Amino acid sequence: MIPFIKEALWNGVKRFVLLGSASIDQDGPIFGKVHQYLKAHAPEWTVLQPSYFMENFTEGPHRETTKHLGKIYSATGDGKIGFVSADDIAAMAFHALTDVVPHNTEHIITGPERLSYGQIADVLSRVLGQSIQHESLSDDELRNSMIRMGMSEEYAAALAGLDVPIREEGREDQTTDTVTKITGNNPISFEKFIQNHMEVGK
Repeated sequence: MIPFIKEALWNGVKRFVLLGSASIDQDGPIFGKVHQYLKAHAPEWTVLQPSYFMENFTEGPHRETTKHLGKIYSATGDGKIGFVSADDIAAMAFHALTDVVPHNTEHIITGPERLSYGQIADVLSRVLGQSIQHESLSDDELRNSMIRMGMSEEYAAALAGLDVPIREEGREDQTTDTVTKITGNNPISFEKFIQNHMEVGK
């Protein structure tokens, strides 16, 4: 990504918006180096740092295990997360790209509430009218399950590792008013999001 940014800067691009993660700050892996580079070199920049996506439960592995097994698997224990919809993240990106005044900052982006995976399972059970449970795995069990789904060992270890600070440090246990302040609209709640995607249980 950094060579691409260098080329864009050389060609006169001034404004950049990076989609990062609330779990990874500028000193962290993956997005961290890009985050640092933009702050140091881009004339106008924004780093979007959303919490976990609500869409994780309407597509991908969680949807499959919910649909076929009535289970959600994680290693987060009772740790809570400010799940946010991709639509709210997209609205943030639109403003970061088009507002007259550049943001030149990081935005932690969350939904309106902090929920554990157990509470997520309760919402899904109630809205979809079926029994869904959260099963808490060990770190090794979660990593190995991702490898069985076809992920590389390195990527599976990195993803599974994100659950540890959620469980042990409350890393994602937060909500912000960022979406409301920047877009003028309140972020959607998880229950309303699932009501809008009832096909998740079909």
